[in-house]
Parts: sequence; structure tokens; C-alpha cells
Amino acid sequence: MSYVDIVKSLRKGTISPIYLLSGTEDYLIEDTVHRIVAAGLSEGEREFNLSKYDMKEYSVETAIEEAYTFPFMGGRRIVIIKDAFFYSTAKEKSNIEHDIKKLEGYLENPAPETVFVIVASYEKLDERKKIVKLAKKNGVFLDGSPLEEKELHIWVTERVKEHGVEMDVNAIDQLITLTGAQLMMMASELAKLAVYVGDGGKITINHVNSLVSRSLDQNIFSLVDGVVKRNIAKSWAIYLDLLKQKEEPLKIISLMVRQFRILYQVKQLAQQGYSQKQMAGQLKLHPYVVKLASGQASGFQDEELLDLLDQLAEMDYKIKTGQIDKFLAVELFFSKRSKVG
Repeated sequence: MSYVDIVKSLRKGTISPIYLLSGTEDYLIEDTVHRIVAAGLSEGEREFNLSKYDMKEYSVETAIEEAYTFPFMGGRRIVIIKDAFFYSTAKEKSNIEHDIKKLEGYLENPAPETVFVIVASYEKLDERKKIVKLAKKNGVFLDGSPLEEKELHIWVTERVKEHGVEMDVNAIDQLITLTGAQLMMMASELAKLAVYVGDGGKITINHVNSLVSRSLDQNIFSLVDGVVKRNIAKSWAIYLDLLKQKEEPLKIISLMVRQFRILYQVKQLAQQGYSQKQMAGQLKLHPYVVKLASGQASGFQDEELLDLLDQLAEMDYKIKTGQIDKFLAVELFFSKRSKVG
């Protein structure tokens, strides 16, 4: 079930006895846990009927015993197990021994008064395991992988509705771009924008451009975009602004190297026939980041990207060995790009 479908289901008061939440998008998982708790228990009930267990510190049997315990004052109990590493393909060591057979038994016959939430924040689950199959069969499964562009639009639209405001489609696009599709940052910025326009108001692209904070990654993306389009004045202005924000030149150079390396890798994978989704998985990047990088990469030849990486590596070496001042080095790099343009 998608995140949006789970949210809709919880709003209707439909709560599953079992939830299995996996994936690497931590904000999606944390927000889903928060919504399950909010839908299942009142503030006053949480002190007595909400339990959380880290599977690297407690045995799963402890959580199961709690799940079978009748809720205080009737009603419902929610038990959350975190770091459920035994659900994943990852090999993690733990001093705690877990009785997986007992977990299988619980998943086959969950307590009717309890909501059992399994948090396994890993890229892949071990689909061969019975506990994975049982949790999916008898409960609700959330794939908390990074959202693709269409899903991001749906996520923002749902958030906007919750804030009681509206938002233009192009404003949504700009919000995603400026925040680098980071959900936590997007949620924070949406809350700020909603307060600004007021109940029933409409968020426009002008509001986004005026009020949304740019992430460092987005600033680096824009800086590199200036290099791509030979708009060195734009890149230089962004660089100076980053210096005003107390960012170190060496850090900026390092992030530029990372971005140019991503462009080169995306370009190579595209030539091999990889889709953007496959590239995202291969490079461990957000799908939206890959989409933007694909657009940037088209502005370069392979040799040009490799030359830029060599220039930045040489600049980094000269700065660290004291052969050139760090501020002058970056200035010379942009000056050289300006002449190339």
C-alpha cells in the first residue's frame, strides 16, 4: 500500500493489526508511525498503551508479550519494534537473541486489541523469510523508498490539503527543485508557506521563490548549472553567497566534484541504456536528483566532464599543499570557464 493510501485509510479510522514499514526514506516511515499512533490512541492513552522496542536492545519476545497484554482501561494498544534487522537481507550482529518462531506465531494470530508496527528501515527485505510473507499477508506493507516525481506531487498535494491551503502545480515543481526533494525540508517549508498565505490561501511560485530556503545541494546544483550553461556570472554569484553563509571553499569544491561525478556517471549509464529509475538504484540517489542530473549532463561531452574533474582535483591538491590560496583558486577556475564560454 502506498503512503497516500495508508494516510487515507487511517483518516477513515481503518487501522490494521499489523504494519510492516520498510525502505530508506526515513521521513515517510517516521511520519507513518506518527499517523498510526495518532489514529489509534488519544494523547492520554499513550502513556499506558504505547510501547516502543529497539530490536538491538530488546528481544522480539518482549515486544510480543507486550502485544498480547490487554490494554490498560480497555481500548487499543500499540507496540512498535524498531531496527527489525531480521527482516532485511543485511547481515547485522546483535548481542540480543530473537525467537523468530514466536514472531511467526504472533503474525499468524495477532492480538485483536493491538496494533503491531514493524519498522525495518532497510533498502531490501528478505522476501524468502516467513516473517516477511506473514506480515505482508496479514497486515499492511509500506514501501518507504524515495518517491518518484509523480508521487512527490501527490505527497505535496496531500500535505497542502492538510494545511487548508492550495498550491499551483508550478509552485510544487519549484518547491521540489529548491529542496532537492528532501521530504523533511519540504514538510517544514510547506508549513511555513501555509502560515504565510493563511487559511484558504493559495501558494504560488512567487511565494516559493521568496520564502523557501535553498538546500546546500540545490545551491551546488545551481552553481554547476551555471557552468553547464556558460553563465559564469550566475555561478560566481552563488559561490559568493555560499561564502557569506560561512561555507568553506574546500567544501564547495568537494560538492562540485561530487555533482560533476554524478553527471558523468549518469551520462555513462544513459549510454548503456539504463532508465532513470535504474540509475537512481545504481547510484544510490533520489530519482528526482537523477532526472535533474540527466538534463545537466546533456550539456557536456564526456571528455569535458573528465577535464573538469581533473581541474577540480588539481585545484584541491594545490590548496591542501599550500601552493595556492583557496579563494584565489576558485576565482581562477570560474575565470577560466568564462573564457571558455
